Amino acid sequence: MSGSKMTTQRKTILTAVENAPPGGDYVWDGQDENDRPLTRDEMQKGVEAYRKKRGRPISDSRKEQVSVRYSPEVLSYFRATGDGWQTRMDAALQLLVTKHPDWLKKLG
Repeated sequence: MSGSKMTTQRKTILTAVENAPPGGDYVWDGQDENDRPLTRDEMQKGVEAYRKKRGRPISDSRKEQVSVRYSPEVLSYFRATGDGWQTRMDAALQLLVTKHPDWLKKLG
């Protein structure tokens, strides 16, 4: 923004503050619905809606965080597949467990 435009906006705001109604409260003239102040209930609903949306959505199938060591070859293979490699690695392990449940017993 240019300096003169900023100065004009600042003067407009300062004039409006100086000419505020007694008590400093905003008085709605009832003409433009977009200028109407929110009611307490509307503000509360907005706050509740914001709180519900924050964070990662809760998954139906929760995963457990663990620390595991893999060989460099396995990690290189999955990392080379790009973003989401951990999800693909999990899917590969799930497929192995589902299709070959006795496979681990053969390893010893």
